[in-house]
Amino acid sequence: METLLDVLNFVGALGLFLFGMKLMSDSLQKLAGDKMRAVLSKMTSNRFSGVLTGAGITTLIQSSSATTVMVVSFVNAGLLKLSGAIAVIMGANIGTTVTAWIISLLGFEFNINMLVYPAIAIAAPFLFIEKRKSVGEFLIGFALLFMGLEALKGGVPDFTLPQYSGVLEFIASLSGYGYLSILLFVLIGTILTVVVQSSSAMMAITLVMCAKGLIGFEVAAALVLGENIGTTITANMAAMMANATAKRAARAHLMFNVIGVVWMLVLFYPFLYLISWIVEPNGGNGIHLAALSIPVALSLFHSIFNIINTSVLVWFIPSIERIVSKIVPINEEEDFRLKFIPTGFMAASELNIEPAKKEIESFSKRVLRMYNFIPELFEEKDEKKFDQLMSRTRKYEEITDRMELEIANYLARVSENELSVNASYEISAMLRIVDNLESIGDSCYQLSIAIDGKKKQNISFTDEMTENLRTMFAFVREAVEVMNSNLSESYINVNGSKAKELETKINNYRDKLRTEHTEAIKNNDYSYQTGICYSNLYAQCEKLADFAINVTEAMLKVHK
Repeated sequence: METLLDVLNFVGALGLFLFGMKLMSDSLQKLAGDKMRAVLSKMTSNRFSGVLTGAGITTLIQSSSATTVMVVSFVNAGLLKLSGAIAVIMGANIGTTVTAWIISLLGFEFNINMLVYPAIAIAAPFLFIEKRKSVGEFLIGFALLFMGLEALKGGVPDFTLPQYSGVLEFIASLSGYGYLSILLFVLIGTILTVVVQSSSAMMAITLVMCAKGLIGFEVAAALVLGENIGTTITANMAAMMANATAKRAARAHLMFNVIGVVWMLVLFYPFLYLISWIVEPNGGNGIHLAALSIPVALSLFHSIFNIINTSVLVWFIPSIERIVSKIVPINEEEDFRLKFIPTGFMAASELNIEPAKKEIESFSKRVLRMYNFIPELFEEKDEKKFDQLMSRTRKYEEITDRMELEIANYLARVSENELSVNASYEISAMLRIVDNLESIGDSCYQLSIAIDGKKKQNISFTDEMTENLRTMFAFVREAVEVMNSNLSESYINVNGSKAKELETKINNYRDKLRTEHTEAIKNNDYSYQTGICYSNLYAQCEKLADFAINVTEAMLKVHK
């Protein structure tokens, strides 16, 4: 019964520590969420600033898992490129080592009550101020974290007592297989971190066990290596429902940490002897440090290991990116990322226009692919294939919304600088173009909904109606293809005659269908419900074609 109570006390203490850490992390994200997003998007244009950004953010929020999860979400949203995300994750591994130093330097030799209760006292008033509530939550989280640490210390039983002799013997038996024992404790550290879902919490537990004399430096270091692998599970879980690029970022995190552990295992004992010599240069006995020295030695081991690992692998980010890209193949429909627009600006503002043009061209190709789903949906009879096409259409519609926003935001930032008259005209035209491209995406989605409604309501069209819509679909496809062709040209060389010709053809055909439809309704050739669905489809097609024509017109206005 007493043993069960000890276990429950330990689990409760761990829960308090984790809750404090989560509260601290969440409140900081609320306080600086938008700023953090801006920092991450601006500071990842090169790998070194990305590393520093990841280290700085993780140091602030005291959770590498929170940083990596945010990174994965930003990659999923297209706000971060994969290379920048990998750099931030590398930096997060350095930032998370601060936790161990806080615990080592404050947690064991410092009177916790000197920090905890004053922090709660300062926090209390902020909790009742809506705009400052996050400040209070941060301070409360800080206090709970150290209360949890103190409880963890108290929750670890005194294993020197006779009733716990079996535990010491078990650990001693696991430690008696030489290098195989090291691998075993790496595995244990990995599993426990996966279960606890926090490398910082596991580091706290490891440090407490060291301070209690339960484990030695050798075992503790092996557990830390395992924790480095186990902590990657959080980002990988976050990426499970994300797009392929986000999955790649999560796999890169796992790959980076595993590579680090592998090379450290090769140099394990020499590295431990070096750390031992640094901590106890005169009184040390190999890797068998005094219990009080182990927490500092372990913190040093954790920091130096992650700094060296990052310093070496930061040069191989392009290689890591290529490997994870092969591991996680990407589907075209979920490949939302800006391919040409850089994260940071180039020196000359005029030069920033060209990447935007290329991005818009890529955008137009995407809406053409999206439009091609519509005739397929109209003809598809298989239920499963129809649902798949509907799902892809919905996905594309989301992507077009996000692409418009990102390109428009980029152009807005470019326009803040001094530009020539022609450059200003070009930016204005491009803003109109991305607006119309997004509208084409919306029209495609509306067409898919109309076709889905026809299917669900069991509406049947006559052969003539079906053939009329097929003709309209073909005209509209031609309009979108002409739009794509024009966007691949320099704005000054655009010929709008083909677009104008198509506009007239589509409008005339729409008028013809409208007249025939009115007569058919008068003659009761088909039901009113059927007529509504039919007229909605050809009218939406004409509307979509107008948006495509508008793109060409926006280009023609640039040099008038």
